[in-house]
Amino acid sequence: MKVVTLGSGGGLDQLQVVDREAPGEPGPGEIRVRIHASSLNFHDYAVVAGMIPTEDGRIPMSDGAGVVEAVGEGVEEFAVGDAVVSTFFPYWLDGPARVADFKATPGDGLDGYAREQVVRPATWFTHAPQGYSHAEAATLTTAGLTAWRALVVDGNLKAGDTVLTLGTGGVSIFALQFAKAMGARVISTSSSDEKIETLKKLGADHTINYKTDPEWGKTVQSLTNGRGVDHVIEVGGPGTLPQSIDAVCIGGHIALIGILTGRGGEVPTIKLMAKQARLQGLIVGSRAQQQEMVRGIEAIGVRPIIDSSFELDKIADAFRHEESGRHFGKICLSL
Repeated sequence: MKVVTLGSGGGLDQLQVVDREAPGEPGPGEIRVRIHASSLNFHDYAVVAGMIPTEDGRIPMSDGAGVVEAVGEGVEEFAVGDAVVSTFFPYWLDGPARVADFKATPGDGLDGYAREQVVRPATWFTHAPQGYSHAEAATLTTAGLTAWRALVVDGNLKAGDTVLTLGTGGVSIFALQFAKAMGARVISTSSSDEKIETLKKLGADHTINYKTDPEWGKTVQSLTNGRGVDHVIEVGGPGTLPQSIDAVCIGGHIALIGILTGRGGEVPTIKLMAKQARLQGLIVGSRAQQQEMVRGIEAIGVRPIIDSSFELDKIADAFRHEESGRHFGKICLSL
């Protein structure tokens, strides 16, 4: 089978496609999956670019979707031919958050899904949504579940709420789609007027170009008649958090997801305290939350936005496209 490996120290020029022996039959509690698609996330880029150190020869990619080829003894949840999608934290099955690192995340601390076949415990996968392509399913493991947890699990999103999404990354676009499908109003930001037009087509009620409007927190307040938004999908980190605190309503919820503007910085704590807002960090979610998301997707009919797809041996080109920032929606790998 074809496998992508990452050389010592990382870097896109250290990605190699090699031939390896295909896995054998699954053991008790395991399934063998033919991987057909993966999708790129910033976390994957950080690994392959060498920003996050990993072992020499690591197989990258945390997202994997495909078809069950064989089931081991005792597996009842899946059958041969089922479409499945991987989970980000294979050992976090249910309950409150209990993971604070990526030691057990495929594509980082463990070998990932840039390969044609894999044998893993059945609990490392869930069913894919009915009617989804493999590429669509592959977008759910990281980006889809992060948005779902931020809004539905942690935020208790309800119809009539107002959501602020920042930028046009995978999580932010999923958050826009989930929020609109569930009856919320959405304000979205971007630095690109072209992307703003696409956000409007996806249903954003209001849009802001944060490059031409650096005090966008105040603009959000004016768009909500001085109330502020109920939820903020905060992907920027220290460079955007002060504006997000300005934008959130009293008693609102800020889901701290990303650090695109840096790993540390000042937080206007007095403003956060005065707003009595909840600032909650999160990293993706559990298997049970992914199963809930799949059921939700089947009920509300959301489909991922896919920018482009690259063959496995063009994985470096896929990451260069992500690096350029020209994409809108998810970039996928086709195996």
